[in-house]
Amino acid sequence: MKLLHTSDWHLGQSFFTQNRRHEHRQFLTWLLGVVKQHEIDVVVVAGDVFDTATPPSYARELYNQIVVELQSHACTLVVLGGNHDSVSVLNESKSLLSCLNTHVIASCAEDVTEQVVEIKQADGTVIGLICAIPFIRPRDVIHSEAGQSGEDKKALLGEAIKQHYAAVFEEAQKKRRAWGADIPIVATGHLTALGVTQSDSVREIYIGTLDGYSADNFPPADYIALGHIHRPQRVGKSEYIRYSGSPIPLSFDELGSNKQVMIVAFDGTKPTLSAVEIPRFQAMAVMTGDLTDIEAQLAQISDTDDAIWLCIEVTTQGYLPDLHQRIQEMAENKPVEILQLRRVQAHKDTTLQQQHEEQLAELTPQDVFERRLALMPEETDKALRERLRSNFQTIMQSLYEEPEGE
Repeated sequence: MKLLHTSDWHLGQSFFTQNRRHEHRQFLTWLLGVVKQHEIDVVVVAGDVFDTATPPSYARELYNQIVVELQSHACTLVVLGGNHDSVSVLNESKSLLSCLNTHVIASCAEDVTEQVVEIKQADGTVIGLICAIPFIRPRDVIHSEAGQSGEDKKALLGEAIKQHYAAVFEEAQKKRRAWGADIPIVATGHLTALGVTQSDSVREIYIGTLDGYSADNFPPADYIALGHIHRPQRVGKSEYIRYSGSPIPLSFDELGSNKQVMIVAFDGTKPTLSAVEIPRFQAMAVMTGDLTDIEAQLAQISDTDDAIWLCIEVTTQGYLPDLHQRIQEMAENKPVEILQLRRVQAHKDTTLQQQHEEQLAELTPQDVFERRLALMPEETDKALRERLRSNFQTIMQSLYEEPEGE
């Protein structure tokens, strides 16, 4: 069996007001070429197909197109729900797509047999099994009780996720024994594993409850295809537990790592891994320095270059009220779109006044909360600070969770 592991497409993302339809269409066209070239049997999308619970119509159109276009390649598609995806949106076309060799697992099923996908050849022979585990919402596996501490909830959720993986994996093992064949078992997941490197665009899933999931708690599957982290990487020093990463940069701090998909070729149950680098479909860059440095970097851009999306970080020791205007004048007649302009303090010992000069868009809600907390009197009770922090995290978690019925 040949498996292609990808994740975090985030179809429909608006990047500082910029539409990314063109990039996603090019990526999906490129992906079809890889499927054909490498004769892929199954494509696994490990969550976050869409960027929001209410994706724009063009994003749904791209999703439907890739399902249809894969039919000419005799390739199975397995789609897992992520924390950005709406369960109801993915489920609305689930039955229809099942007729097109596509398996959609939007949420955890009560019957774990529904989460074991058989990958078959044209003659019906099973060549692989997928433990199709999507983003696990706490309400799917645990019931909170009054009086539980944060540590209690953390331990309970971690154990519940572990037990769910074990139950699905055991069902896959039963199917493998029934077939009596040496076929691989692949597990999936959409979560934060401990020790991984994140990026600015990654949303915390279990705020204040679960920092990350230990790699030791995964079942002994032959390969584990993960999503949610946008930088491709191994987990727990294991070659066979991987994040494929997102196919396009979803924030400027992701420009330092190459984008890729993973191809996993199985000889029996033994996997051989190879990464296929994804081309960059939109020119993007980060420029850093003082105004003189920025002007020199902009001067190097040719008028004939393709349009470049820029993040400009200006190092300064003071407040520049006309900073935006000066940067715009430097970039005049250049094929650039300045999507993010930030002031970066030249010294770490910034004053409170300098911190107030930061743009709100540069800060996360957590940043704003911690800045406000820092302004409280030093003699403020530590327990009170922790209660405020815990309450804030609970509120943020409730905003990220999908409402019941979705």
